[in-house]
Amino acid sequence: MSTDIYGLMARFETAERLVEATHAMRDAGYVRMDAYAPFPVEGLSGALGFRRNAVPAIMLGGGVLGGAGAYFMQVYAMAYDYPLDIGGRPLHSWPAFIPITFELTVLSATLLGLLGMLALNGLPRLHHPVFSAAGFDRASIDGFFLCIERSDEKFSPTETRARLEDLGAVNIEEVPLE
Repeated sequence: MSTDIYGLMARFETAERLVEATHAMRDAGYVRMDAYAPFPVEGLSGALGFRRNAVPAIMLGGGVLGGAGAYFMQVYAMAYDYPLDIGGRPLHSWPAFIPITFELTVLSATLLGLLGMLALNGLPRLHHPVFSAAGFDRASIDGFFLCIERSDEKFSPTETRARLEDLGAVNIEEVPLE
């Protein structure tokens, strides 16, 4: 076994076997792993140990900052920097500021949500080591894969391979690091 590997990739026949194997590996103490399937598999994210994601909080923060920034920018421009007394209307007329405030709230939330999602997912990443695993192209058609990363504390090439074989993996192979 080479030490220049990303991890071990195991292929399973069904989505149910993949979820069972993921639960078993998680219960055995493995935490650095990822699963690949051609469609969303119920229970797989829980088996992998995913927690709630931070994108909604990032979007809320972006929306609040964008809305507040838009509102105060208009107040400053209309009431302090360049006040115009037209027909006795008040300088600070909040109903006139609502459309722009709303638009910048939505724009800021969307942009920060997109950037936050990309950053949290480690994107853009044009190549991942699992792409070079033989047979991995089946992950988008009919393959169910579980990859245990070498960076996991419990990873041992022989022990991890034996555990995956016991869980019913059809094929197990090393994923090259490059």
